[in-house]
Amino acid sequence: MKWLSTVILVISVSCAALFGQKKVLDHDAYDIWNQIKEKDISPNGKWVMYVTGPEDGDNVLHIRNVEDDTYYSALRASGAEFSYNSRFAIAKISPAKETVKAAKKAKKKKDEMPKDSLLIVDLSDGSKTVINDVKSWRLPEKNGQWLAYLLEEMPEPKDTTAADSVKPEPKKEKKKEPKTDGKKDKKKKSDGNVLALRKLEDGSEWRYEHVTDYTIAKTGVTLAFATSSKDSSADGMFVVLTASGERIPVQTGAGDYKQIVLDESGEQLGFLSNRNDYAADQPAYALYYWSFDGDKPRNLATSGNAAFPENWWISEYGKLSFSKNGKRLFFGTAPKPAPEPEEKTPEDEDVNVDIWHWQDPELMTVQLANVEKDRKKSYLAMADIDKKRVVQLATESLPDIEIAAEGDADVAIGRTNVPYQLEISWDYPEYYDVYWLDLKKNTRQLVVEKLQSEAQISPAGNYLFWWNRADSSWQVYDVKRKQINNLTKQIPQAFFYEKHDWPYLPDSYGFAGWTEDDRQFLIYDQFDIWACDPAGKNSPVNVTDGIGRQRDLQLRYVKLDREAQFIPSDMPLLLSAFNQTDKSEGFFRDTLKGTSSPIELVMMPKNFSRPVKAKLDEQLLFTRESFQEFPDVWVSNANFSDMKQVSDVNPQQSEYNWGTIELINWRSLDGEQLNGLLIKPEDFDGSKKYPMLVYFYEKSSDNLNRHVAPAPHRSIINFTFYASRGYVIFVPDIPYETGYPGESAVEAVLPGVTHLIEQGFVDAENIGVQGHSWGGYQIAYLVTRTNIFKAAEAGAPVSNMFSAYGGIRWQTGLSRMFQYEHTQSRIGGTIWDYPLRYIENSPIFWVDKIQTPLLIMHNDHDGHVPWYQGIELFVALRRLGKPAWLINYNDEPHWPVKYHKKRDWQIRLQQYFDHFLKGAPAPEWLENGVPALEKGRNLGLEPVKK
Repeated sequence: MKWLSTVILVISVSCAALFGQKKVLDHDAYDIWNQIKEKDISPNGKWVMYVTGPEDGDNVLHIRNVEDDTYYSALRASGAEFSYNSRFAIAKISPAKETVKAAKKAKKKKDEMPKDSLLIVDLSDGSKTVINDVKSWRLPEKNGQWLAYLLEEMPEPKDTTAADSVKPEPKKEKKKEPKTDGKKDKKKKSDGNVLALRKLEDGSEWRYEHVTDYTIAKTGVTLAFATSSKDSSADGMFVVLTASGERIPVQTGAGDYKQIVLDESGEQLGFLSNRNDYAADQPAYALYYWSFDGDKPRNLATSGNAAFPENWWISEYGKLSFSKNGKRLFFGTAPKPAPEPEEKTPEDEDVNVDIWHWQDPELMTVQLANVEKDRKKSYLAMADIDKKRVVQLATESLPDIEIAAEGDADVAIGRTNVPYQLEISWDYPEYYDVYWLDLKKNTRQLVVEKLQSEAQISPAGNYLFWWNRADSSWQVYDVKRKQINNLTKQIPQAFFYEKHDWPYLPDSYGFAGWTEDDRQFLIYDQFDIWACDPAGKNSPVNVTDGIGRQRDLQLRYVKLDREAQFIPSDMPLLLSAFNQTDKSEGFFRDTLKGTSSPIELVMMPKNFSRPVKAKLDEQLLFTRESFQEFPDVWVSNANFSDMKQVSDVNPQQSEYNWGTIELINWRSLDGEQLNGLLIKPEDFDGSKKYPMLVYFYEKSSDNLNRHVAPAPHRSIINFTFYASRGYVIFVPDIPYETGYPGESAVEAVLPGVTHLIEQGFVDAENIGVQGHSWGGYQIAYLVTRTNIFKAAEAGAPVSNMFSAYGGIRWQTGLSRMFQYEHTQSRIGGTIWDYPLRYIENSPIFWVDKIQTPLLIMHNDHDGHVPWYQGIELFVALRRLGKPAWLINYNDEPHWPVKYHKKRDWQIRLQQYFDHFLKGAPAPEWLENGVPALEKGRNLGLEPVKK
């Protein structure tokens, strides 16, 4: 490894002299190249904070005032939030990575590992407060006075903040609950942690012991928390009134207290407790409700409630939530599980067996992948607080329920794919039956069967709506009239995705949303936005006046109010704009009222992130990027007339030989006009010949203005890295014909390569190709059809579509059939319908034609493509005596995810292509391999000694 670093340094120095003192990128650049990992804007719009750091290094939190440029920073800080009054910034400070690595190397126990700290920055003067060993914290969303945080352990109370802090409340003595049959002692109990409620302005605190869970109201008026102790003496549920610090014991006694929720006002509390059944072997939870108006919590529901199906109970895993108006409390129920056996079968006698049955709704592999999720699955139920009524909404046959008006409405939508679970193995998209629910009458009505899209309910609950694939239309179900309306039948433009090339009926372009009271539904065609009257009384209106289609712009609504349920009809709307010809981007302003056309605010050959608006101001936060420009943080007013760059996190980029990017066009073998990207070195000389790398995955030309920073990608080549080192990179788009995915790649890629060779700057003798997964498959196919490439790398490739068709996607447990019949693999039918298609598109049947050296990376824990696919290809090539290598990063999934393995992969990729395309010395692993006896001791990265 020392040799490799020395060689890289020598090459960098010599290349720097060659390129006018500009350095070329090497693998050490990963250590100095920063990413922006987080960003946010304060509610008043005056402060911006962002977190930077290299992928495998410590972070830095930056906080900057956008008006006067006041600046604060903190090392190793992340997860930052602004208080609602914009005066404070709160963040987590992590231990230094080297400290954590040292602790792991020393095999420290979990409780001995370095802990996080809490950072509080007062933006009025920059003063900082650090509180050690903090596990979590929460800020009220709409109150800037308070902060609640939980310490890692239960230490003796200490005053760690300002001198005038309020001391912790003394622990109150509680009577120990009497033991019943001794079984209760076997229950695992936590001693909890210390919870602090801090007044940010002066640093004073109240502290509470034995806390296991907590929440603070959006308004900040209340803090609620649950407590626990190993002997159950401190178990309970408490509320603190923040104005006075008064702690109210809502409920106490031995038991578990879970799923705490406060309503919007912070004056109502919901929680679960098994206090009244705690001595049982399977304690049952009850749903409790408490408010400022009552002294004691009210039991809203218990196991055995008449609304529940037989043998169901309240699930401890079902999340509680209040409706928007606070009149309903939603919770989860589930079938009561069988009790755990008192005595477990000895491990050496246990019969560990899976029974696969042909009528199982889900494959056994899917069942096993979802065991933990299914164990915690719950079904939505509703408690009407004032009416003292409980309604079971979701059932096993209708598991998915969504209530309109944020839970306030008396109507809901129900969706189920249960009748069609068998088909999920081979059909796509999934089918659903859709129901309309009347919550007043507790009735449900079937609206549409076997729909291949997920229907939704309008915000006010007046309509159900969905995309109908059968006739490519948007349809609504009018709840009052009980009729279905086709919204798009009067519009001449298409609403299906017109470039769809998968073997299933196409998706829509999507929708923007609904206006107030469900008056209009806004949907997208390829370019513009249309407003449709769901009642069918008024004709559809082109909101954007056809400007999108006229200028080849894709115009889309940008939601700026994070809590808005409706699109405002009386306010200006911000629209994003993407030019589908030159790939430039920007923003327009439009309105739903009046006749004025959209007004252009900004259009640039850049890529913009989705703007984030300050909660209490019009200031916008976003990133802006191009191939040359890093996506730094920017701010602007609502009209983008005063864009200001806030960050500059990689100034060292100017020291490196970078690259340029351009759109290119050519014709496929069947005459279709195609697009692609061409990346050249910054110091490109058209009179020279350059080695070229080809990479592709579906279509990439829309990414013209995407920045590619130096980073060890998990699977593919880094464009700027190779451009910096003197390569040209070609990224072609590929359109597909159903039944012929391999040949589609041949017809698109090869004429693109020959087109570039004809330009005179590509070294035709030194062209390589690289791709992963779907791209890896196509490369494996391409090298059976052409010798134009001198070297190829195929990551996680399907080589045998017959064996892959009957395989499993192990990450989800799903059968792979659906993807060949209906999705990316694009065969369009079964192996018994189209056996020749499967043969013709499988590289393994044509492997004897391969003349190109082939590197394969396929990992043994791949959950997407079975790794035996890579093995099949490798062993066939090995038998035929053809140059091939198989890289398997042990225990890694579809690609290496650990940083050091990703870095290792990028080093090997560079060595491989440099050797074949530039004549660089071969490393040991490439020339001779690395025997199993040397595994873990020798990476084989050193050059072969001659």
